[in-house]
Amino acid sequence: MLSHNLAIMNRLWLALLLAPLLLAGCARNYVMSLNNGARITTRGKPKLEGGAYVYKDIRGDISRVPAGRVTEIAPASLAKERQRKFKPPRGR
Repeated sequence: MLSHNLAIMNRLWLALLLAPLLLAGCARNYVMSLNNGARITTRGKPKLEGGAYVYKDIRGDISRVPAGRVTEIAPASLAKERQRKFKPPRGR
């Protein structure tokens, strides 16, 4: 009887410890790159609705960006840093 209760408690603790790890993987940040070079970090993947991407920003506010301005949407872990086309000369 005691070993049965102990086994149930062990399973419960294991489930409680693994739940946050599994749920944290679901909330992924994405980076939207715009055609003017700006980058917007979003909570979750932006959705295309009526010609605009609707997203929730890092603060949790819902915003929209016209689809024509978006050049790339990628998970934050895979987003590429855009190289500048023009590098100003260094001062002497």
